[in-house]
Amino acid sequence: MFKNSKSFLSIFATVIIASLLSCNTTENQASGLLNNDVASKVYVKPGDYDEFYGFMSGGFSGQLSVYGLPSGRLLKVIPVFSQDAEKAYGYNEETKPMLNTSYGFVPWDDAHHPELSQTNGETDGRWIFINGNNTPRVARIDLTTFETVEIIELPNSSGNHSSPFTTENTEYVVAGTRFSVPIPQKDVAIDSYKENFKGALSFIKVDDEGHMNIAFQVLLPAFDYDLAHSGKGKSHGWTFFTTYNTEESHTLKEVTASQNDKDFIAAINWKLAEKYIAEGKGVDFPAEHYVNRYDDKTHMATSTKVSTVKVLRPEDCPGLVYFLPTPKSPHGIDVDPTGEYIIGSGKLSADLTAHSFTNMLAAIEAKEFETTIASIPVLKYDKVIGGVVKKPGLGPLHTEFDDKGNAYTTFFISSEVVKWKVGTWEVLDRVPTYYSVGHLMIPGGDSKKPQGKYMVALNKITKDRYLPTGPEMNHSAQLYDISGDKMQLLLDFPTIGEPHYAQAISADRIQSKSKKFYPIEENEHPHRALGEKQTKVERNGNEVHIYMTSIRSHFAPDNIEGIKVGDKVYVHLTNLEQDFDVPHGLAIQGANTSEILVMPGQTETMVWRPKREGVFAFYCTDFCSALHQEMQGYIRVSAKNSNTPLKWSLGLDEEL
Repeated sequence: MFKNSKSFLSIFATVIIASLLSCNTTENQASGLLNNDVASKVYVKPGDYDEFYGFMSGGFSGQLSVYGLPSGRLLKVIPVFSQDAEKAYGYNEETKPMLNTSYGFVPWDDAHHPELSQTNGETDGRWIFINGNNTPRVARIDLTTFETVEIIELPNSSGNHSSPFTTENTEYVVAGTRFSVPIPQKDVAIDSYKENFKGALSFIKVDDEGHMNIAFQVLLPAFDYDLAHSGKGKSHGWTFFTTYNTEESHTLKEVTASQNDKDFIAAINWKLAEKYIAEGKGVDFPAEHYVNRYDDKTHMATSTKVSTVKVLRPEDCPGLVYFLPTPKSPHGIDVDPTGEYIIGSGKLSADLTAHSFTNMLAAIEAKEFETTIASIPVLKYDKVIGGVVKKPGLGPLHTEFDDKGNAYTTFFISSEVVKWKVGTWEVLDRVPTYYSVGHLMIPGGDSKKPQGKYMVALNKITKDRYLPTGPEMNHSAQLYDISGDKMQLLLDFPTIGEPHYAQAISADRIQSKSKKFYPIEENEHPHRALGEKQTKVERNGNEVHIYMTSIRSHFAPDNIEGIKVGDKVYVHLTNLEQDFDVPHGLAIQGANTSEILVMPGQTETMVWRPKREGVFAFYCTDFCSALHQEMQGYIRVSAKNSNTPLKWSLGLDEEL
């Protein structure tokens, strides 16, 4: 049949290899390991766009990073709570007020949880919020510009961890204190914790423009309030916070805060809170904090001090708060798309617990209470339980949902994601992660209408995944295909800082609204120069203001004299370009700050204090044209007591 044995052996080997590859593919898909067909699922060819924007918290970098999905390509790092020399955020005069707090200028924070704005329970692509954990703050990023436009400080709070989760129509973003503290703050002994410490949950009102103000705070016992999610659908009007340390311990918490068999979910009826506020039940507490806002017209941020907040106390507001017992030391809390099930992930529990909102309301109506703590009823566990996923894994943390009625939960200790069915509580699939997964994210996975398709696991340990980079490696995000019955690992990619949570949204909800440039005629910056004829240099004592413009490929003016040692020099640079993606930068030799990077149509300000005599160069830092290298100029600095006249020029003009 075969002409020679070699042909037979060749065909036989081909069949065997094909069979083995087929078996390996099946096994790899089931185990979540990479196989030979995934490259086509993550490849986005040059010139094509990713299907989703992914927003990942920067953790201790204080920033928010933006990735394309499924490619895993880093698109942008958005400066939020930390100074950023690339964009001059927190360095230029326009954005310094964004980092103002009651503690002064704080140019860093620990950013954990991005949260997209929602309309009717669906992500809408207007804004994304993110928390500052250390100096308690919440920031809002405008998704037309991908820039931070507002930061509000949260008083009476410490460790702003359960934040900034939105309600169904972004009526509020919520924020809970991880560490209870004396409220108002005062000098007390730490071991007087149970007598003097309290926890505060903040409800931050978001208006139609996105502006944030603290509407009210709810004062609660001195537990630790860990994470939150708001209700949706039938549970709209409620917000749920996990608590641990219901023992109210203040030391060695890994032992002393793990004694109780169950801790609590705090259920807050914020619709009722609004009614109590309208009735005057809110008490004004002294609570100095700052609201910092950036204006797109003036291109400047302002910082406004607020002195008080409205506080609601459960003893004055019956029905405002209920405690739902939940196994033990819960971390994440998540509400399914229907709003019926509230998933509490007890880190030290072998099971995964789902509370029923319907059962909760029935228990409240029937007064099925175990006890009362600080005027807050504790509902009976067996009256509010909706279902239990039995022994799904070790160390459950976070759950998100797809659009097919399935839930996905991370298990930190067993390093895996487990897929289970909402309502039947059966485990459907599990995949390993690499390694020690914390949060996970599904596009729209915490909304009424998940977009599904992908799941991203955000892992804490990365060793052996990438080329080593010394004692520390960037954390790993892993992309899984969840469109079929089985989860399939497609890609890992390194992330910025330590990502905790992430959010994703289909590109079509943002891309078409993206700003290309700032219309020059709308520039209302007080120091703008809307053309080269408006450029000038003015002195007022030892303060000098340079009104400068940039356009491909020169500055106007590009020669300046009459600056003196000790002057405080403000360089106000207006970028005259009206073309997409043509920023201009400015750097001055010896300036004790970063460069500034000015978007088309914007004005930004650098402050320079020359310390020595000489002639100092300045140049454009952003490669803008073939003649970019020629885009430069000189500033002459004379002695402090010199009589060098103030003058400026461009090209052959003696003075503009």
